[in-house]
Amino acid sequence: MSKKPKSKQKPKQVPAKEAPPADTKAKRERLPRKFYEKELERLQVELVKLQEWIKIKGIKVVAIFEGRDAAGKGGVIKRITERLNPRVCRVVALPAPTEREKTQWYFQRYVPHLPAGGEIVLLDRSWYNRAGVERVMGFCTDKEYQEFLRSCPEFERMLVRSGILLIKYWFSVSDEEQERRFQQRIADPRRRWKLSPMDLQSRARWLEYSKAKDDMFAHSDIKQAPWFVVNADDKRRARLNCIHHLLSMLPYEDLTPEPIELPPRQDKTGYVRPPISDQTFVPEVY
Repeated sequence: MSKKPKSKQKPKQVPAKEAPPADTKAKRERLPRKFYEKELERLQVELVKLQEWIKIKGIKVVAIFEGRDAAGKGGVIKRITERLNPRVCRVVALPAPTEREKTQWYFQRYVPHLPAGGEIVLLDRSWYNRAGVERVMGFCTDKEYQEFLRSCPEFERMLVRSGILLIKYWFSVSDEEQERRFQQRIADPRRRWKLSPMDLQSRARWLEYSKAKDDMFAHSDIKQAPWFVVNADDKRRARLNCIHHLLSMLPYEDLTPEPIELPPRQDKTGYVRPPISDQTFVPEVY
């Protein structure tokens, strides 16, 4: 009796949030500017709708933006906040801790910046500094680092249980693209301020940062607050993909107010304007 042929095994599926290899990303053509600008405008309209829904429903949102230096985190944050109300959506980018803050519970300096109902907080870098730059550069002890790996998942679960929607983004950029962006910053006086000593160290310690990122994911990629990886070699695609994903994370409704009708302007009867010569004007150079 002949044996049945063995069925071929199905290829293993790669998780949707896992970044494809760098060479795959490099082969893609850059997104055309015209399409990018049109799509960005459409997504920003949706962000305004999301903002109104969050404000009216009292939702609390925290979005974390992490990744390599020059990966494009700041550019995405800028496009998200560009059309939003800063009283509803605010960016938190904390400087290095003070001597006093170094003696506090590690997460303590971040807690005051968490959102109240109806607010969105975008963290440009976050408590994950301890798993990245502090770990690689030796700014924390091994004991402090190990304690962070243990306590961070519990801290985030506690935030989620309190009603905060926690969304974590990691911007993945190849070493070749990061090098190109560093060179751009050096050549452009408007961008040179973006290159800090820590950025240069990240270039010199690429492998150490890669290992630190892998360990960080292994401990903090939890079910309640998973990491979402953004392929960031193409800035335009990265911005659109991240904003689109952020919108998809909340089941918002269009609660935009009805068009506003302006009231009639007050009658000027009895008002005498002071002489223009009494005022100091900005010189009209242009």
